[in-house]
Amino acid sequence: MQEPFITEDSRDVLEVDWTFFGELCRALALRVVRDYDPELVLGIAKAGVLPGAVVASILQRDFAAMAITRIQAEHRPTLVTDPPPSVKGHRVLIVDETCDSGDTLKVALSAVRKLGPKEVRTAVSFKTGPYEPDFHALATESFIMLPWDREVIVNGKLVMRPDYADRIGELEEEELE
Repeated sequence: MQEPFITEDSRDVLEVDWTFFGELCRALALRVVRDYDPELVLGIAKAGVLPGAVVASILQRDFAAMAITRIQAEHRPTLVTDPPPSVKGHRVLIVDETCDSGDTLKVALSAVRKLGPKEVRTAVSFKTGPYEPDFHALATESFIMLPWDREVIVNGKLVMRPDYADRIGELEEEELE
């Protein structure tokens, strides 16, 4: 059974630095190992690959990735890269960074189950909505800023990711009012 989770204020921005990211991965691995012994950890590209690889390393398990994308927020996610055939007959842990509606995890679960794993469970760093993955490190309603997504290249220059900059700007405006 999972421990109680922490809920953040929905107006907040949760800025995740690399140290906090490491702590989340350790917490997630500890929660998983209490109830499940995966043979393969499968990260969902892009954001789930980093926590998936770290959790796999902590658990000393094999790691693989599959890719699922969502063109726009209002569209359903689609499978880009199938899970590896090595899931067949094994206990698999699917890892993603964030889970809100569960749409991405549902696509991943469907694709993995078609390959005949022995068992499959899901884990996320952040549970942000109603969908219940098997394991999560932190439940929050906050807007999450990930350390590897904070800066992007736009027109050849490294800048703060535009949606992050917009969100921080919105919060600063609210604070001034």
